[in-house]
Amino acid sequence: MKRIGAWILTVCLVLGLAAAPASAADSATIQATVQALGIMVGDENGSMNLSANVTRAQFCKMMVAASVYKDTVDEEGGMSLFSDVRASHWAAEYIRVAVEQGWFQGYSDGTFRPEKTITTEEAAAALLRLLGYEDSDLAGTYPNAQLSKFRALGLGDGISVSRGQTVSRSDAMYMFYNLMTAQTKSGSVYATTLGYTLTAGGELNYAGIVENDLSGPYTRNPGEALQLPFSGGNITVYLNGTAASLSDVDTYDIYYYNENLRTVYAYSNRVTGTYTAASPSTMSPSLVTVAGVSYEVSTASAAYKLSAMGGFSLGDQVTLLLGMDGTVADVIAAAENDEITYGVVVGSTQKSYTDESGAVQTSSVVRVACTDGVVREYETAGTYRNGAMVSISYAGSQSGVRSLSSRSLSGKVSTDGTKIGDYTFAENVQILDTDEYGGYRRIYPSRLAGCTLKSSDVRWYTTDSGGNITHMILDDATGDVQTYGVLTRVEELVSGMTVSGQYGYIQNGQSGTIMGSTVYNVTTGGARFLYDDEGQLQGIRNLERMTVTRLTSSTAQSSSGTWKVAEDVQVYLRNGSTYSLVNIASISDLEQYSVTAYYDDLGYSAGGLVRVIVATAR
Repeated sequence: MKRIGAWILTVCLVLGLAAAPASAADSATIQATVQALGIMVGDENGSMNLSANVTRAQFCKMMVAASVYKDTVDEEGGMSLFSDVRASHWAAEYIRVAVEQGWFQGYSDGTFRPEKTITTEEAAAALLRLLGYEDSDLAGTYPNAQLSKFRALGLGDGISVSRGQTVSRSDAMYMFYNLMTAQTKSGSVYATTLGYTLTAGGELNYAGIVENDLSGPYTRNPGEALQLPFSGGNITVYLNGTAASLSDVDTYDIYYYNENLRTVYAYSNRVTGTYTAASPSTMSPSLVTVAGVSYEVSTASAAYKLSAMGGFSLGDQVTLLLGMDGTVADVIAAAENDEITYGVVVGSTQKSYTDESGAVQTSSVVRVACTDGVVREYETAGTYRNGAMVSISYAGSQSGVRSLSSRSLSGKVSTDGTKIGDYTFAENVQILDTDEYGGYRRIYPSRLAGCTLKSSDVRWYTTDSGGNITHMILDDATGDVQTYGVLTRVEELVSGMTVSGQYGYIQNGQSGTIMGSTVYNVTTGGARFLYDDEGQLQGIRNLERMTVTRLTSSTAQSSSGTWKVAEDVQVYLRNGSTYSLVNIASISDLEQYSVTAYYDDLGYSAGGLVRVIVATAR
């Protein structure tokens, strides 16, 4: 059983596997689920041949694959129970299990007739027995009693069920999909008896099914192809959650596969830096620190390589190869990794660690907010100001931390967030918005959709061999880098030589007071607070105010227009001088609440979002 994180959501969205009742599920959902279960996996090219009819032998195999006996069949060692099923017959063992469990019976002449097509009533009777029902539990006689119970349990949902009808592979696909959520005689949902889990809506948890039969992680090593148990056409590949091809899986990518689905999940997620710590020890590391960030080690191979017995020691420059859940699947020497990391310096410090010999090593490091939004630490002999753009590489003559020269760009971002001007964003493009004080935030293309970026908004970008933008650093283009909140009290005094200000505020639910000899010329209400990289306040500015006439989770409307609501909007319910953080849905009834929204109108090219909402009961 492999650990799976948020990647499963991506897979499910790509495949269109939204949870739905069996009767409402689309055929793609049904087919993908039955394939993932290993009940019907198609031919050598993955074709399901759904129009073909199903034989009695084939249905036996499907039933075994849908039962607790699926891993007990030895296809090489069959047993002959019938005169027309030799021990060498491909389905001999499946037929044996089906007969021994009472799901199927042979004919009075001692034959099983494995190549005979199966009828709806025969399939219904067999599936009912699999669910624990006996003929004596049914009202009436065969086959009407069986067909009636078959329908009542929902086993025939989505197909035509009539006596004497030949079962097609499409029919069988629906039957086994419905089987999983049907009730057994004992009252359990059948899928749960096999160890599968259900969603809150009572449907199969697709992620759990894929996880159960997922193989990996494996590393694509130099000069070798992916080691897969299937070949031919119709192989589905996802690279970092995006549809791809086998040729897109590069050297040192980590990959997994689901044989039933003929699907490969590959990940190109690497972290390079100095290996400085291991926990609980270097003899048996389960948590390692590289570039100042700690990572869980999830494979025995990686743990060995990073241990005192392996090839890497504390102080070495290494590249961690991360799997689908962000844990360390493998590790290589940094010099073998030709990828370059980009980011913005957010600090400098001295770092010490104890090497394998017990000696304390000290080095100068810069802290870099990388374009993937993670802050990492890199050793360097140079000095860099906060906010400086840098690249980090460990292979070739240009290795180490190096300054980046500005490279500007302007243009309108398409409404679907895939292009800016004549440039296309690469899949999994990394965009970092920054400000002059060391603030940063990872931005996704959809956040910029429909906006026009000026040349002053883009500090730097780079492209791949196809001319697609892979990394971009912005200059406070969105306003998302900044801190927002509510000024709850403002007292400003300017009299002669006396200047003072006292400001009560609340930010993300935390209240505080600002006092000093600086006056910001603001009023109570929504505000932006500007801090430098050391957390010192540099300024306060009011946000624009509007009275809300219609409110949803994504938009706020007033008499003068409609504004988008920021994903991290702060929503407060005010009761006198008390402000309580609430969710936006709880105050959306404008007959009960008077709602004021505050949006940034501070010159951000991709700004203009509602940052703060304050509601009071009417």
